[in-house]
Amino acid sequence: MEAYVLSCNRLSTFDFRLSTKNMRTHFIAIGGAAMHNLALALHSKGYKVTGSDDAIFEPSKSRLEKKGLLPVEMGWFPEKITSDIEAIILGMHAKADNPELLKAQELGLKIYSYPEFLYEQSKNKTRVVIGGSHGKTTITSMILHVMHYHGINVDYMVGAQLEGFDTMVHLTEENDFIVLEGDEYLSSPMDRRPKFHLYQPNIALISGIAWDHINVFPTYENYVEQFEIFIQKITNGGILVYNEDDQEVKRVAEASTNPIRKIAYHTPAYTVENGVTLLETPEGPMPIEVFGAHNLNNLAGAKWICQNMGVDEAEFYEAIASFKGASKRLEKIAESKTKVAYKDFAHSPSKVAATTKAVKEQYPNRKVVACLELHTYSSLNAEFLKEYEGALNHADVAVVFYSPDAVKIKQLEEVTYEQIAQSFKRDDLVIYTNPADFKNYLFNLDLENSALLLMSSGNYGGLNFDEVKNLIE
Repeated sequence: MEAYVLSCNRLSTFDFRLSTKNMRTHFIAIGGAAMHNLALALHSKGYKVTGSDDAIFEPSKSRLEKKGLLPVEMGWFPEKITSDIEAIILGMHAKADNPELLKAQELGLKIYSYPEFLYEQSKNKTRVVIGGSHGKTTITSMILHVMHYHGINVDYMVGAQLEGFDTMVHLTEENDFIVLEGDEYLSSPMDRRPKFHLYQPNIALISGIAWDHINVFPTYENYVEQFEIFIQKITNGGILVYNEDDQEVKRVAEASTNPIRKIAYHTPAYTVENGVTLLETPEGPMPIEVFGAHNLNNLAGAKWICQNMGVDEAEFYEAIASFKGASKRLEKIAESKTKVAYKDFAHSPSKVAATTKAVKEQYPNRKVVACLELHTYSSLNAEFLKEYEGALNHADVAVVFYSPDAVKIKQLEEVTYEQIAQSFKRDDLVIYTNPADFKNYLFNLDLENSALLLMSSGNYGGLNFDEVKNLIE
């Protein structure tokens, strides 16, 4: 099956078909967060969209149903794959032996991974790609917020649902720019290239490099190499905006011989007064809605991108003042006079450390209770766990939750209580492996004069966040 890996050169012969109205497109694994948003975007563009999946959950289910795109029944149906389909889009959830995929190969249909199709849709646009181990969703969201504020229409693909935007993907024929969140994970089950290698950006940004996706990139050097390749993919004469506060990013960016313009950025000066973050600007201190050094660093990167998209500095500051953050990225879920709770998608060691530090900096006189769920392949890997040393040091109370069942599902070696305790290098670390026990602990905490931070890409084994709000309000 390895010979099936597609190259962009081979795909380029089909460009003309991808701009055809009423083009017949079929999604294998339509229910994913990214896939269903692309399906909705193509439907809005006038394409004839169909799809299949073996399970579709909310909110994908309702959103597809509203547009008449929800499959009538779950499962894979080779009979759906017919010779008049002009493009098959293959999701990560599909396996190499998927019956619909095998039928598409048998018929010789054009099969695209998600990023390949996005590239073909944007070949004639200025492609702006935001990459990095962390911060890319927030930076992409900041850019889109600024563009939306000033009424500048751009195409986009972002990894979170944004306030004021109907979908996570928007595609048109007429917009000059497309802003793409550049994920370093694999393109499809059949194409082992990282997604951001396929976009060939005209303008690119790298926010940070911190080893992640250990199941795909088994060594740190192998992971860093993906960013080196990404820089080489920037078009000749293009622009790389990079975070010089991150030493690995700085090294990789400065070592690149690609004939591009390089623009470094760093965390801007700011102060925190009475729980309000004030950003230093040429016009003086300006209050902003987001907080934490990592978010201010993200803001500096977004500013350079926006300036290269035609928004001047003053216009950027005017717009960014009202940016409240991306969904699940330091998202305030409840607040009272003496308590506050945040939910964050943080799971990588560097992001956990940055997020915890940001909350403590914002609420220096409160007890910060930081809860982290180990949920990803990397975080549940015994070898990788040592990367978390010091990640929760800024918390007054540090809690780690992981589910042994999740370890089994991911077919990883069992992670022990002792391994976690040793990895974080914190004697008072609280560890739970049972969802009911964790919930009982959380709901019996004294949260008076505190800031609760829940970090996870999961839900702590079924925690109801609406119930958590009741602890605060």
